[in-house]
Amino acid sequence: MRATSVGGSLFYYMDILHEMNTSQNKPVGSASRTKGSVKFVAVGKNAFFSTLRNRVDEYFVQKGISRYGDSKMVIKTFVLLSIYLVPFSIILFADLTPLVNLLLWTVMGIGVAGLGMSVMHDANHGAYSGNKKINWLMAHVLNLIGGSTFNWKLQHNILHHTYTNITHIDEDIASKPALRLSPHTPVNKVHRYQWIHSFFLYGLTTLYWVTVKDFIQWARYQKIGVNTGSRAENRLLLIKLILLKTVYFAALLIIPVTVFHKPIADMLIGFLLMHFIAGLILTIIFQLAHSLEGTSHPMPNDRGIIENEWAIHQMHTTTNFAAKNKWLSWYVGGLNFQVEHHLFPKISHIHYPGIAPIVRNTATEFNIPYLEYQTFGDAFRAHIAFLKKLGQLPDIDEAIG
Repeated sequence: MRATSVGGSLFYYMDILHEMNTSQNKPVGSASRTKGSVKFVAVGKNAFFSTLRNRVDEYFVQKGISRYGDSKMVIKTFVLLSIYLVPFSIILFADLTPLVNLLLWTVMGIGVAGLGMSVMHDANHGAYSGNKKINWLMAHVLNLIGGSTFNWKLQHNILHHTYTNITHIDEDIASKPALRLSPHTPVNKVHRYQWIHSFFLYGLTTLYWVTVKDFIQWARYQKIGVNTGSRAENRLLLIKLILLKTVYFAALLIIPVTVFHKPIADMLIGFLLMHFIAGLILTIIFQLAHSLEGTSHPMPNDRGIIENEWAIHQMHTTTNFAAKNKWLSWYVGGLNFQVEHHLFPKISHIHYPGIAPIVRNTATEFNIPYLEYQTFGDAFRAHIAFLKKLGQLPDIDEAIG
């Protein structure tokens, strides 16, 4: 089923304005420091911003609830941490067959993905709790699964959330070996079957992340100006990255082999399986938000301007899916409500089902697209169609023309 457009417009949420220290009519920080300055300039103004903001504010007032997580988040955190840590403890302390151990590593992979989508994601947006110390602690669950909180915030909170689906800035759609996710990047023969081999590549994403990606980003973000830390601060960051990776690999591989005398081959195979499962789940869920039929990939004009309001841009580049599937929503941390998340990243995902009708109805009033797929299967098929379309080489007449 194609994404449906209900109509409406969405505003540039004030917390993002504050976080970016910018405005819609000025170049937003990271873009002006990357490959050219990009800014959002609306063709016309309307009352959508204030209307939707007031309605969402009123929702929380009427319900008498906080925008942050509650006891449900605490329970979810405990469950997902258990799914990750308990199987590993069993692997260490029990003498099980290699097959059973692989099943436990598989469960760990499911736990890694769940923690990434549901716990550290909210926390790194400041939405897990109203207490900054708790947000800081839960954000560093990412370190527990091998990633860098600092780099993740730069890539996700700034480059992705501000410049969603803008080629050469949003790293989530950057060109990768044998994978094309933007219509504005070159296409070649290797992309023809990306709708098949992409899923193998998806399974490598977290392994790449915990090994080399953070170090590449450490260097790159300084070069392009997204990381504005001093030379001393970045040297300290590099030291922290090295220590983080050392502790992570020691805990998952070295100590089990040297202290618990686990076969190195079994541990290494299990470790790779865990990351393949986690990478596959995480990447598919994130791809179903932006890289599928129905979403757009706007490019700035010669003056570096996206001729749209930031919020309306989000509405054209972001899609919801399977909103009625409560089990899926629980596990993926509300990432199937990507429209609400991109507009309200500082509101905990546990509230997205409640505010989604407000966003949808207000969108209808203002006649701006609200994109959604009814089921996971619909969205998945739309992603496959998107990969096929972007993997096609132009025919000779089109190329000459």
